Amino acid sequence: LHVLASRSALATWISTAVVAVVALVVLRFVLRRDPGDVTIGTLASSYVNAGNLGLALAVFLLGDPVAAVPTLLFQLLVLAPVAFTVLDAHRSTAHDADPDIVTAHDTDPDVATEDGATSRAPSDGTAAAPSPTRARMALAVRATVRRTLTNPIIVGTLAGLVLAALPWELPDVVYGPFELVGATAAPLALLTFGMSLAVPAADRERAPRPDLVLAVVLRSLVHPVLAALVATALGLDGQARLAVVAMAALPTAQNVLVYAIQYGRGQGLARDAGLVTTLLCLPVLLLVTAVL
Repeated sequence: LHVLASRSALATWISTAVVAVVALVVLRFVLRRDPGDVTIGTLASSYVNAGNLGLALAVFLLGDPVAAVPTLLFQLLVLAPVAFTVLDAHRSTAHDADPDIVTAHDTDPDVATEDGATSRAPSDGTAAAPSPTRARMALAVRATVRRTLTNPIIVGTLAGLVLAALPWELPDVVYGPFELVGATAAPLALLTFGMSLAVPAADRERAPRPDLVLAVVLRSLVHPVLAALVATALGLDGQARLAVVAMAALPTAQNVLVYAIQYGRGQGLARDAGLVTTLLCLPVLLLVTAVL
């Protein structure tokens, strides 16, 4: 937990946040993408493969897996929940805006609520019933909170923080089942990635060229340089600075593709950004290591 209060963590969070904001501004106000595509594009530009590649790199290059912790936690506790919120809200808005979608509010005065109960507007006019739009917004908010708090990635991260704060260790036998399940994460992510590449080119979604170029440039070039500048400004040098920059040079995470598939937005961009930045990762990391 002490790593979270370090200058290394601050450098990681500042550089990642700046990259995410730059991607968001360009995608939304220059390329004029809708919120769903902006969110996936922002993740493709700022969400790195700190789990599968980052931990291994931290052990191999730095001799300490803790170097990947600030990046992992910022992504899982900040970027992911914000992305889920925006994607859920956008999906709800798209549902409301589609004239072909008929809901209970449009056809029945008994408005179905989330738990299956109904509410009818009073016949004596003494109180106004909530508007259909407001009711749908309330449902969307509750669904977003529920999705965030039940997301296994976020729950796992929070559980890890709680266990790290406890003054005692759980028995090894308790961790056994979790280790078995966790061991499938990397293979399943790679299988998902390979399946997305195996789809014939004529049938799969194409990534918009400007969006892909933006994600690749931010991911492979801008982020490492920015991380080096921020780390230097905060007084980091040697292994500490190398750790921050190496984590910033990692490719786009496969989680982004999983999120894109889940929400049906930006799958082509997530897939292609993951592929291109992974190919560029080796030369970029070699350059970072040689310079720092």
